[in-house]
Amino acid sequence: MLKDLRIVVSGGAGAIGSNLVAALAARNTVVVVDDLSSGVAENLPPSVDLLIGDILDPDILARAFRDTTQVVFHLAALFANQNSVDHPERDLQVNGLGTLRMLEQARQAGVERFIYASSSCVYGPKSRKCSEDDVEFHPETPYAFSKLLGERYTNFFHQTYGLPTVIVRYFNVYGPGERPGLYRNVIPNFFARSLKNEPLVITGDGTETRDFTFVTDAVAGTVTAAASAAAIGHTYNIGSGVETPILLLAEEINRVTGSTGGIHFQPRRHWDGVRRRSATIEKATTDFGYQPKVALRQGLDHTSRWFKAQVAAGNISPEQMAVGQASRKS
Repeated sequence: MLKDLRIVVSGGAGAIGSNLVAALAARNTVVVVDDLSSGVAENLPPSVDLLIGDILDPDILARAFRDTTQVVFHLAALFANQNSVDHPERDLQVNGLGTLRMLEQARQAGVERFIYASSSCVYGPKSRKCSEDDVEFHPETPYAFSKLLGERYTNFFHQTYGLPTVIVRYFNVYGPGERPGLYRNVIPNFFARSLKNEPLVITGDGTETRDFTFVTDAVAGTVTAAASAAAIGHTYNIGSGVETPILLLAEEINRVTGSTGGIHFQPRRHWDGVRRRSATIEKATTDFGYQPKVALRQGLDHTSRWFKAQVAAGNISPEQMAVGQASRKS
């Protein structure tokens, strides 16, 4: 358990980050660094110190680390694959140089733990489950390239400078806190269309699979990894371990919303060569007891309730609802 610590969370106003911050804030002093390019300040508990700015800005990082800091969670990133295809230079700046600057700031501060949030995208196409023992990677997009680069830098700082690091590879995290949009994930975009009784657009034939992980499970795995001495210097998959076809996901979302809009298929995106992806999670289970608890149907029911409440309260804008056009599987 992390308790009575000063913790810096980059990207802490995002979908995963805000849920992580909520879990940490009750027992710790939490400082969030976020430029709010995709994060939402209202996601954060009032006790949190929010510094609005770019992780590339040395002044922002100096402010974040001005007091003694024990733990850093680095989640800030230009998200995700399509965004990186459209803006590869910005992706490299934020995900590459930004990570390097966070690591250097953490090293200078002498933190006790640095947790780097990576992505299952680093694996690229696989014909079997993704394992941390894999040594061959086939990333397909700038986002995947830069996330793997961040892992390499994180490992370098551990091996060369002795920085206590942990790398977690997230597999398609979803749940409350994530809004729809042009560069957002498949589940919020599906909900945006389903609630309007519009057809859900699948890019592919629907047999493509992903490993969907409810956000509370991802947060629990991340916090437990951070607190585990056995995890230092290691990389862990944080997923559900369950392979779900995109067509089944779409049918479940239409079920939970009661939509009759149906499903529409479009050609796969030219850069997306991943037909199957799911995680082996035995390493995380063995080393620090990670065990996902929320099944997909339960998670979608919970997400639907949150989503509908946000729409009713006006916290998800008509513009955000309008851009939920197609699936973003990874």
